Formats: sequence, structure tokens, C-alpha cells
Amino acid sequence: MASDSMDREMILADFQACTGIDNIAEAITLLELNNWDLVAAINGVMPQENGILQSESSQANIYGPHSQAATAEAAVAPPATSSSSSPPSSSSAFCPVLPSRHIVERQPRLLNFRVEYRQRTVEVVVEEGSAVGEIKHILETELQVPISKMQLKGWKSGDVSDITVLRSLHLPKNNSLYVLTPDIAPTASTSQNSVLQESLNQNFLLVISHREAQRDYNLNFPGSRTIQEVKRNVSDLTNIPVRHQQWEGWPAAASDDSMTLAASGISYPCHHLSVCRRSSPANNQEPTEECADVHMVSDSEGDDFEDASEFGVDESEMFGMGSSTGCRKAALMPENSENESDALLHFTAEFSTRYGECHPVFFIGTLEAASQEAFYGKARDRKLLAIYLHNDESVLSNVFCSQMMCADSIVAYLSQNFITWAWDVTKEANKARLLTICTRHFGSVVAQTIRTYKTDQFPLLLIVMGKRTSNEVLNVIQGNTTVDELMMRLMGAMEIFSAQQQEDIKDEDEREAREMVKREQDEAYQLSLEADRKKREAQEREQAEQLRLQQIQKEADDEKEAIRLSLEHALPPEPAEEGEPISKLRIRTPSGEFLVRRFLGSTKLQVLFDFVASKGYPWDDFKLLTTFPRRNITQLDPASSLLEAKLFPQETLFLEAKE
Repeated sequence: MASDSMDREMILADFQACTGIDNIAEAITLLELNNWDLVAAINGVMPQENGILQSESSQANIYGPHSQAATAEAAVAPPATSSSSSPPSSSSAFCPVLPSRHIVERQPRLLNFRVEYRQRTVEVVVEEGSAVGEIKHILETELQVPISKMQLKGWKSGDVSDITVLRSLHLPKNNSLYVLTPDIAPTASTSQNSVLQESLNQNFLLVISHREAQRDYNLNFPGSRTIQEVKRNVSDLTNIPVRHQQWEGWPAAASDDSMTLAASGISYPCHHLSVCRRSSPANNQEPTEECADVHMVSDSEGDDFEDASEFGVDESEMFGMGSSTGCRKAALMPENSENESDALLHFTAEFSTRYGECHPVFFIGTLEAASQEAFYGKARDRKLLAIYLHNDESVLSNVFCSQMMCADSIVAYLSQNFITWAWDVTKEANKARLLTICTRHFGSVVAQTIRTYKTDQFPLLLIVMGKRTSNEVLNVIQGNTTVDELMMRLMGAMEIFSAQQQEDIKDEDEREAREMVKREQDEAYQLSLEADRKKREAQEREQAEQLRLQQIQKEADDEKEAIRLSLEHALPPEPAEEGEPISKLRIRTPSGEFLVRRFLGSTKLQVLFDFVASKGYPWDDFKLLTTFPRRNITQLDPASSLLEAKLFPQETLFLEAKE
């Protein structure tokens, strides 16, 4: 029986190496379906390009008649059970098969490449040991494009060199690439290809509905991503293997999983799909809730391996669990998830599936965002940060989650006083990522503290309080506790936090009061400055107006003075007292002064008006009046003489401003 176990263990290892199936339980199930025929199981999972591999019956010809007889005898031999096992012989129910390394040497793994270039699609099949340059040589012949002008794009790991060996890229069997030739101008016939090239660079939003979980995923993918890659990503989110996925919503043209999204005919920019788990070929019965992710063999088939130790594999290791419940639970968090929010969405959904909807509200976002939410708001709104670290390999996880984390009192207390952030450290990659995150936010001490806890001490609940200068871990609660003890420790942390919070509230109120006084002072100062500015501007406007008026007045005065001087110079000289008839006129000004001058009797009234104007009293503004009888001389004809105006030989006149 020990030899039989070693044979099965070798077959299992070879099967996993050939197919890439890491799940031990799934690999055992597939081998059981083929009666542990390695070649038949491989052909059932990944059929070869050049025909079906040789099965055990045909291999018997290689080993001779003895092996042929052994194979025939194995076909009728009853299956051995663990209770009645015997050392293997030529008549054993499980004949030794050809080791997987001989299969690989006889039939190397072939890779299929679907290469798109403008309006053409070229199918290339090469061995896994080939270099990238060999694909380009084939494309050069098919597309008539020189290798020097050819850029081969679509590699999942980014751009690769021509000497890169395909095996080092860990590629799936079917791949999709595209060729770019920027140095070769496209012709009119390549307009459709230009549209395709543009679509390859566009981002498509796939709204994928997971029917069993009754939730939607909004995923963004570039047009160059293949349908196969989309299905793998959905497998990480839903925990449904690609081969078990049943889809609805793909266009009829999307018949090949190696096809890119741009060429599949899906709607842009958004396309709706739905996915669920199809019934397993390993078991026609409906899987139970506890074993929804692993299709175990029926009782009639289970006699062949009742004890997992028969293959040298521990039962808990075979199903990826610390307990021997006999079925593998879906991981709370996918390994190597690029987006923390998506990982936490998956964590919350799976946690609800396992332990029910009554659980703490897990913060969806990065640890940095959770810290901002908990520590950096108003002092009255701040909360403690509870970091829940889950580990499925610990026997305490189920009890802690179901009896403590889902207890009504704990859920209510955490929801009211804490921001709860969770992470699954079952996978080493996720644990390493958590340690990096903790080091960045809390320092190396916290990361080192988490490292010191062993697997059987998990799960952990870290209580973190934000301080002015740094964040402090108040308590680390291990999985081996009770509801009462957990509540007491949470309340103890809240007492410490409340005391600190009251100080922070007091400091914040004092700071806000100081800031309010300062704001009021600043506002009063600004108002004062504004009033001074307006007053200064009003004074400046008034001064400017005065200057303008003064300038206008000055110009008017200058103009009047110029007119006066011109009139003064234009006046005829004052005649002597002897000679022609003389008229002597005395004119009283509004100030009481008298202007006395002699004029010829023949002098025109206009000369008299000019004389008065030359003294600063223009006849447009003043009127010249006689005393008795009162006459307005300025209303007379300026061309008449003094004699005609009866201002001879002498007369006293007075000036009066016009109204």
C-alpha cells in the first residue's frame, strides 16, 4: 500500500506540473474521474494539438506483453480499499504510468497565438521553448512586414525582447497579440483596422453580475485584454474556476477566449454580463453550501482513497484549511489583488457568506483612508481604528468570527465607536503586503509585533488610537478570548480613547475660539482697511474734481484776461479836454469804485462797452445803467454814438450784474 501511495503521489505531482492546477482537491477529483490514468486526465483538461496522447493501454505495447497483461488484468480488478490494501503487483488496480517528463519530451507543450494586424489575423503555433523572435520570423513571412519595422504588442508582462524564451513568460495555452507598424503608412483598405487599433487602446467597463452572490462588479479593462484574462480576473473575485464558469451576455462573435475585448463585439463603453457556477462534471448532485467550491467524489467512488494520508498528503493541507472539515472554504481575500478596495469587497462578501450578515461594517478602502476617517476629522467625530487580521489556517478563526465578531453586542459596539478595517493574512503574499502597509503607516514596531504572533494565535484585533504626532496601538486582542473579555477590552480601550478625546475636544474648542477671535479681529481690520480705502478714494476723487474745476476756472480766467488785454490794447487813446466835443463819463463798479474816462462825442457805444470789459466787466455778464432816468445802455445799438445815446457832455453810470 505504501508503494501504491507513492505512485499516486507521483501521478498527482506530474498531473499538477503538466496542467498547472494548484488546487490539490480538484486535481485528485479529475484523476479519480479517469481512474488515475495520468495521460487520460491530462487529455481531458488540456487536449494536445497533434492528437490525443497515448493512454495506458497503448503504452503497454512499449513495455511488452507483461505490461499488456497487467493492463488487461487491471481493467477487471476490483478497486482496492484502505481496509484491505495489499502491496502493488502486476495485477494492481492502478498500473504505473509513464512519468510526466517522458510525456513532455515526446509531446512538447505548444502555445497558440492569435495575432491581429490591420485587417488580417494570423494563427501561430510554436513550442514553449521557442523565442519571441521565432514568432516574428513567422509573421514576417505571413504579413510581408520586415522584422525591423514590426512591434509585437499585447504581452501580459509588457514589452519583451526577441531573445526572450516563451517558457519564462509563463503564458497560457491560448494567447492574443497584435502587431504595430508605425513606420508603414496604412492604406485606404486598413480603415477598419485603424478602428480596431483605436479600440485596443480604449477602456471597456464590464458590469458583471454574480448571480449566486447577488452582487455586481464594475471592472475596467483595456481593449487589448483577452476574454480568457477577464475570466481569470473574475475567478479571483468570485472564486469560480474558469472551467466552471457559466456566462451570459457575451456577443455571438466572442466564441474564442483568446479574442481581445476590442474584437469581441461587446458594447462600448459599457457592457453587461452575468456569471454563475455550472454544475460540476465530477458530481451531478448539487453541492452543499459548505462544500460549494469543491466537488467531492460520491460514496461509491470514495473507497479508493478514504484516507488522504494514503498519498502522503495531510488532509488539512490538501483542502487548504487548518481543520479537517473535509471541504475547502473560499478564501476571504484573493491573493495578490491589485486593488485594496476590491480585495475588501471580496472579503466582506465572503465573510457574510460564511458567518451571516450580522457582522461589523468593514471599511472599504485603503488602510490610509481608514486612518483618515478615524483620526483626522473633528475631535468629536473621531473614533478608534480596529484592524481585524484573519487567518483561515488557525483553528480559532471560525469560533472567533461566528461567536464574537458576529455577536450583536460586539457588532453594535464596534459600529458605534470604531472604524473597522480587515485583512486576510492566510496567503503569504497578502501577509507580506499587510506588513508593508503597517510599516508605512504605523512604523516597524507594529509590523514586528504582528510577525511575532504564530498562526494558532490568530485571528488578531488591533486597536489603534490616533495621536497628534503618531498613531499608537492600544491593544492586540488574540483569538483565544470570550465575548465578555473582548467587550471588556474594547471598553477599556474606549476609556483611554475617551480621556484623550476630551482633551482633544477641549484643545480644539480653545483653538477654534482663538481662531474665531482672530477671524473677527481680521474681519474688523479688513473692514477698517476697506473704510479707510474708500475714504481715501473719495478724498482723491474730490481733490481730482477740485483740480479739474480749478483748471477749468483757470482756463476761463486766462481766456477772459486775454480778451480783456486784447480789448484794452484795441481801445482808442483817451482824447484831450480841448478840441472836439468831449464826453466825460464816470462809471461806478459793483465794488463802489469809479472808472473815469473821456471819450469823443462821436465815439461808438461799442468802444464804451470794450472799455468796461477791459476793466473786468464784460457786457455779456454786466449791464450799464444811467442813474436818472434809469436806462439800460447795453440794450442800445452798439454802433450808435455817445451823442446819440445822450451821454454828452458828461454822465454818471453804474454797473450791475445780469441776473
